[in-house]
Amino acid sequence: MLSEEEKEELKAELVQLEDEITTLRQVLSAKERHLVEIKQKLGMNLMNELKQNFSKSWHDMQTTTAYKKTHETLSHAGQKATAAFSNVGTAISKKFGDMRNSPTFKSFEERVETTVTSLKTKVGGMNPNGGSFEEVLSSTAHASAQSLAGGSRRTKEEELQC
Repeated sequence: MLSEEEKEELKAELVQLEDEITTLRQVLSAKERHLVEIKQKLGMNLMNELKQNFSKSWHDMQTTTAYKKTHETLSHAGQKATAAFSNVGTAISKKFGDMRNSPTFKSFEERVETTVTSLKTKVGGMNPNGGSFEEVLSSTAHASAQSLAGGSRRTKEEELQC
């Protein structure tokens, strides 16, 4: 337990500390106002300070050994990934080339060509001037549009014969 005299001394010290803290807060506030005034006179603002702080922090981070090691590791990994993707692309291109030269693909390609030629001949045979496949499609579309505008209805068979 504290004696009455000790309690009084502690209370006096407490009041003195509170007064000092109040004085220090007032001094700090005055110094902060003065700081703002000086920064305004120098043309410094919050955005500039943030930029400077960010730049400094970024520079400080880049100079750390952890950043350097991570950067080096990721750079190396990126180089390896690029090489791997390049190898995969080359392999796929080679496989497509091999597939295109395979007998199965050649047979399929010949069948498609034969079918297209046959269609062109059949469609072109109905047109006395021949014409390309695109021209026949265009004229058929034009004829269909005219028949719909004129109000006449045709069956699908009749449209194919045009």
